[in-house]
Amino acid sequence: MKLSEVKLVLEESKTIGFELPDGKLVPPHFHITEVGKVTKHFIDCGGTVRKEEMVNLQLWNANDYDHRLHPEKFLKIIKLSEEVLELENAEIEVEYQGSTIQKFGLDFNGRNFLLTTKHTDCLAKDNCGIPDEKQKVRLSDLNEEPCCSPDGNCC
Repeated sequence: MKLSEVKLVLEESKTIGFELPDGKLVPPHFHITEVGKVTKHFIDCGGTVRKEEMVNLQLWNANDYDHRLHPEKFLKIIKLSEEVLELENAEIEVEYQGSTIQKFGLDFNGRNFLLTTKHTDCLAKDNCGIPDEKQKVRLSDLNEEPCCSPDGNCC
């Protein structure tokens, strides 16, 4: 989900909820403790230099039960961050404290923001020597005729 999409959702929302991948909700008294611009400058295993930018949101579950973040306040935080940090309309990454700091993608289901799992991937599959995945064939789909017979001179 991109920053512009988050802003559109917040403009139409009366409440904010974040749902973890297991379906549990982040406690409603969470705080947004950081909005950041993260630049990742790296080289992939194929030797290509790459640069990615994303907007990072950090959610924090405090023992502050008297305060709830409302959509208009969250929107003000984002707009200030856009001005001060010169944020682009980049993909959102969310940090949330589980057993360790976890990083999630972000989506919206019409009611809650969804914290989605992220996965690693090779960005240079055509360059790094990993063989293509073998095609799986069911034995029942093979010809019933043997490809070789004892008198066929193939052995």
